[in-house]
Amino acid sequence: MQEVGLALPFWVITLIWLAKVVLLVLVSALLAWLGVRALDALTPHIPHRERIGEDPVATGLFLAGFFILIGLVIHGAITALTAVTAPIVWYIFDFRTWGLLAMSFVISLLLGVVLFYVVDKLTLRIRFGNIKESPVAAGIHVFGHLVFFGLILHAALTGPL
Repeated sequence: MQEVGLALPFWVITLIWLAKVVLLVLVSALLAWLGVRALDALTPHIPHRERIGEDPVATGLFLAGFFILIGLVIHGAITALTAVTAPIVWYIFDFRTWGLLAMSFVISLLLGVVLFYVVDKLTLRIRFGNIKESPVAAGIHVFGHLVFFGLILHAALTGPL
């Protein structure tokens, strides 16, 4: 099988690298979507989607969080260190990297959830459930989660392993 390296023309290496970046972004976007679904499951008393759609500022915050998430993921995928001596198929479909990405995301998500509930218990006078009262509050809440997911995924993509 052909290996990626100096024997290939630069434009071929660039196309192969671009294919890997696109796949990493798609896998990361899927993980982020699963993270948003986890947010919905963990906070069923807050109808995020319904509330965000009621206010243009909340919608704008959601979109801003989405673009920050995607920007962090694309930056992480582009700057991820990868060896260019593997066979082309295994360079593009690097399941070890995908596994590390998924594992890092799940562990970080679980740590974030645990810390969220710890902070909720330590701040008894702040009712987190009040977020459902305001579309803008729901938008800010989801914005924060999208940035959180982007940072987790970026760290997993650019990690040293």
